Amino acid sequence: MRANVGFGAAEETVLQQLFEQKIAEPRHAGPTIHVSLTMRSEIEAISPLVDRLMPLVRAAHCVSGDDCDVEVALREALANAVLHGNKRDTLKKVHVSCRIRPAKELSLVVRDEGNGFDPAKIPNPTSFDSANSETGRGIRLMTLFMDAVSFAHGGCEVRLQKGFNRSPGSLAALEWASEMR
Repeated sequence: MRANVGFGAAEETVLQQLFEQKIAEPRHAGPTIHVSLTMRSEIEAISPLVDRLMPLVRAAHCVSGDDCDVEVALREALANAVLHGNKRDTLKKVHVSCRIRPAKELSLVVRDEGNGFDPAKIPNPTSFDSANSETGRGIRLMTLFMDAVSFAHGGCEVRLQKGFNRSPGSLAALEWASEMR
């Protein structure tokens, strides 16, 4: 199922109902669901996007435990795209691609239209030398809460993955990274 969640409230309700019907029994893997969203490059646009996407994540039962981990990581990725990637340029957009495999896994790709960055040059926010640094904390939170985090396209794209009953760095997480290329 492929959906573009740029609909009005009535269409979103229908989409949510159809989605919930498809995953009524989350122990049996259903279809893979793809959702693509685009938002303005403004901090105020983050919550509405997250508020549209997280009900689908919750209904799919695709992550074990608390789905708040996914929400925090997604919010951090979006904030980084707006603030650091697009530098709040309102002419630029942030693109989100979500792949949900009910009862199995969740894959998110957040892409900005900025110039990118080198993740290796971001200081470790937990080190004493970086205590007053304004960079790195969002990436640290993403890596703590998700099973796999990687960067592509020169740092303009962050890929987040979390699976049901999976540990960080697992073989399945590595397989996901190669599938998304």
